[in-house]
Amino acid sequence: MTVLDSPIPRFHLAMPVDDLAAARRFYGDTLGLEQGRSADTWVDWNLHGHQVVTHLAPERAQRIHNPVDGHDVPVPHFGLILTIPAFQELAERLRAAGTEFVIEPYVRFEGQKGEQWTMFLLDPAGNALEFKAFADDSQVFAA
Repeated sequence: MTVLDSPIPRFHLAMPVDDLAAARRFYGDTLGLEQGRSADTWVDWNLHGHQVVTHLAPERAQRIHNPVDGHDVPVPHFGLILTIPAFQELAERLRAAGTEFVIEPYVRFEGQKGEQWTMFLLDPAGNALEFKAFADDSQVFAA
């Protein structure tokens, strides 16, 4: 089954960036996403079948952070839940590109219900991304 055949709806996210060329380098080259349609003020990206659009918007709101597990988690943030091998591959790709992590890749809830790998980073415009991978995918929504 492909992502297009999946019964899970795909999301659309539009977010501000202050430099489209930097967004193209980060989302296209660093993350390796396929670029879709674009104009002078926006670019569509294929994030594993989800549509992310970077819109040129130089004015930004103040950043907010919340403490989680002794880390300063940026809010808002978005990302994907990947398989553990895909997570490790992306982490290595980001390290090879010289990415500065907000929160380095690490395991949360190790040996517990909901065990997961997680990492946080910022795109060139300061938008926060989190990528995760669960030891047991059935526990994504475990309470």
